[in-house]
Amino acid sequence: MDDERIVNEKQTIGIVGAGICGLCTALALQAENREITVFERDGAPPAGDADQAFFEWQRRGAAQFRHPHAFLALMCNILKDNYPDLIEEFWQAGARKVSFQDMLSPEMTANYQPEPGDEKLWLLMCRRATIETVLRRYVERQPGIEIINNVTVTGLLASAVDGCIVAGGLKLKISNDASEVRHDLVVDASGRNTRFPGWFEELGARIEVEDDDAEIVYFTRHYKLLPGVAEPGRGEDRSAGDLGYIKYGVFPGEGGHFAVILCLPNAEQALREAVKSEAQFDEICRSIPGLLPWVGAGVAEATTSSFGFGDIHAVWRHFVRDGRPHALNYFAVGDAAVRTNPLYGRGCSTGIKHAHILAEVLDAVDDPVSRAVEFDQRTEDEIRPIFKASLGEDKNGIKRAAAIREGQALDRPDSLRKWLRLSLGDAISAAARDQLHVVRGAMRTFNLLEPPGEFLSDWRIRLTILRYMFRGRGVNARSRMQRGPGRTEMLELISASTPQ
Repeated sequence: MDDERIVNEKQTIGIVGAGICGLCTALALQAENREITVFERDGAPPAGDADQAFFEWQRRGAAQFRHPHAFLALMCNILKDNYPDLIEEFWQAGARKVSFQDMLSPEMTANYQPEPGDEKLWLLMCRRATIETVLRRYVERQPGIEIINNVTVTGLLASAVDGCIVAGGLKLKISNDASEVRHDLVVDASGRNTRFPGWFEELGARIEVEDDDAEIVYFTRHYKLLPGVAEPGRGEDRSAGDLGYIKYGVFPGEGGHFAVILCLPNAEQALREAVKSEAQFDEICRSIPGLLPWVGAGVAEATTSSFGFGDIHAVWRHFVRDGRPHALNYFAVGDAAVRTNPLYGRGCSTGIKHAHILAEVLDAVDDPVSRAVEFDQRTEDEIRPIFKASLGEDKNGIKRAAAIREGQALDRPDSLRKWLRLSLGDAISAAARDQLHVVRGAMRTFNLLEPPGEFLSDWRIRLTILRYMFRGRGVNARSRMQRGPGRTEMLELISASTPQ
């Protein structure tokens, strides 16, 4: 009887979504006094290796499943600090570690001297299918966590108290059979297409949303290096860059696999049609010096066709307004609450960070209203700066792409303030290619180990950038320019190869 009473006193938590964010939320919330159930619309991963997971696992609920991901240092260090045995399983599955020294140019590597904190500047490189498969199997083995696959969440069990929605469980459909399950807490990790705001509105609570279109689409194609071909090293032409009208990047994976993305403004209709063609996708890649070493003749073979990802928005959902929660016992994490442009690779890291913020709040605060407010405030304090930086990058990219399409000069500011901003940006870009201490600071920001721009508070970095500003914009601007065909040249290239 005593054992039964203890079980009944456990807090029950229902998590919607078994993607990376949902699984990491389950790990973060795991405790002896909690029973956690994760509900996933898709089936479990296949029993085989990483290739089977990538090519065979049907992941309708994860739109970016086969697009490349950047697993930044924020995510990597949270996993390493909390689940070191999970990191070992990633290595066993073929994932690899890219250290700070590995990211440096040959010139910087020759003079590199480690400093405290460099050990935290590392990336985990592999395909998302590999990460998600290993993570899923790890979570399934944890006590107090159950994953139920092939289940559709159809609604929220809730009541209204003083105009506030109080979550009490979920409505489900399993094999066409409807059912209900009660939970003390409901966590929404269902991603960018979350249905919970609509259910709240049906219950009388409207969630305010900030929504900004990045006005881009990107296309991915996966490849594998041919037998005996070594992975290209770092060269003068970077394997990731921006030509203004097109962004590009290589994402190395495990076992010789890698992916290439081409990111295009929505308005570039001719290019958007061209990248849908496998032959023209490769032709565009081979015209860009930074990509040619990866996709040139005799280097790699394609393992997929090219496929796109659109509807890219920066989204922030406000579940608390003026100190009053719209809902109690409900928490949205990751893309269900905050969504940034996936081009920057920040989503997995911010999602895991968000999950651990939630765990800390639930451990520290018992009152439902207070913890809803505290979770909202912590989200604002710790994730809002990343969101704002990403949104700013989106808006700058939109302006730059529009100027190039319209044949306008990009670097002729019409005010002193704009000139100073452009001059500072050019100086930072140039210094980050030449000066190790600036690279180190910029990489801390890139990897979300500190708030955006905080590295500029370092007096050494500020003095270096000031010195670079005195060199002049003409010299510094060349450091951010990647070699590659101009827009007109690229349009002529694809026009000549387009079947009539």
